Amino acid sequence: MNFDFTPEQEMLRQTVRKFVDKEILPHIKEWDERGYFDPNILKRLAQLNLMGVCIPEQYGGMGMDYNSLAIVCEELERGDTAFRTAVSVHIGLNSLTLLQWGTEEQKQKYLVPQAKGEKIGAFGLTEPNAGSDVAAISTTAVRDGDDYILNGQKTWISLCDIADHFIVFAYTDKSKKHRGISAFIVERTMPGFSSRAIKGKLGIRAGNTGELFFDNVRVPKENLLGEEGEGFKIAMSALDNGRFTVAAGACGLIMACLEASVKYCHERKTFGKEIGRHQLVQQMIANMEAGLQMSRLLVYKAGFLKNKGRRNTRETSLAKWMACDFANKAADDAVQIHGAYGYSNEYPVERYLRNSKAPVIYEGTREIHTIMQAEYVLGYRQDKPLRKMLPAWEEK
Repeated sequence: MNFDFTPEQEMLRQTVRKFVDKEILPHIKEWDERGYFDPNILKRLAQLNLMGVCIPEQYGGMGMDYNSLAIVCEELERGDTAFRTAVSVHIGLNSLTLLQWGTEEQKQKYLVPQAKGEKIGAFGLTEPNAGSDVAAISTTAVRDGDDYILNGQKTWISLCDIADHFIVFAYTDKSKKHRGISAFIVERTMPGFSSRAIKGKLGIRAGNTGELFFDNVRVPKENLLGEEGEGFKIAMSALDNGRFTVAAGACGLIMACLEASVKYCHERKTFGKEIGRHQLVQQMIANMEAGLQMSRLLVYKAGFLKNKGRRNTRETSLAKWMACDFANKAADDAVQIHGAYGYSNEYPVERYLRNSKAPVIYEGTREIHTIMQAEYVLGYRQDKPLRKMLPAWEEK
């Protein structure tokens, strides 16, 4: 068991940290206030070859391991959750799903340009009446000759107005319930497709989130991902990757809360001494540090299993649940440490608190993950090998 990062991973962390310090932190307060997502950030990440960090070199990526992806997500969320979310969706939910389930033709057409950052990928599963209950989706895909005709709506879709390609889930046979769901690669330019951003969000205001609409969208059969009826399996495997990146990002949010709070603890004085000298403030700082270290261990263990090509649903679920809860608590404590100033946007901690709530909800609510972990322990839930797994990463 080795807890050391490779020199390449340390270099990667420093590269992303410098990028965040230069390209995101000077502007994020304005972007958050405006509700503005800057697409140029993704272009600059592509210039650093980070939009395909863990995608094999043969498909245009950097060929680094899954914990390298975790490092990227952690450092990006230290800047803002919006940009970690963009990478989570592009790589975790879309590109890794194409790598796992796509045909060679689909990988060449969609995965390669995405790994290079020339195209952006997103993921369409959630609907107005279908969140945790995936089988409740109502979007349909009806076979018509060599095409499928898609009709329906998706909501809370990250990169809704930015992405070029979407992995979309729809019923091809409603009578089979979740076994009748299939997955499709949908292009923005396909007639009948449209999107609309959602405004007025509590947090992640600098992110692009919204709805997708499918009005008789004709999708060629070559864009069926996997086989008919495999959509539910594909969605669950995609969530294993998405949840991994969300958990890693939560570590970055805890880190941001710690950095801001430690700085303020040395600046602010009460009762004749720095507030960091007060034991109850120290308790909050200590809890943040404990949450950060425990979360990282859970994330990197899940990444270890991914590197080995092993099923990691249980471990990733636990990492996502715990890291997001720790981040939410860290952000709450960071506001408390800052006192009244923490309640204004003069300091970043109020943004951290707003941003920390969404990850507790999306990609499996804390309640869903609580049930999953209990069912694993009680023996009610057991993971079966998937027909396709992500390729193992081998250290060179």
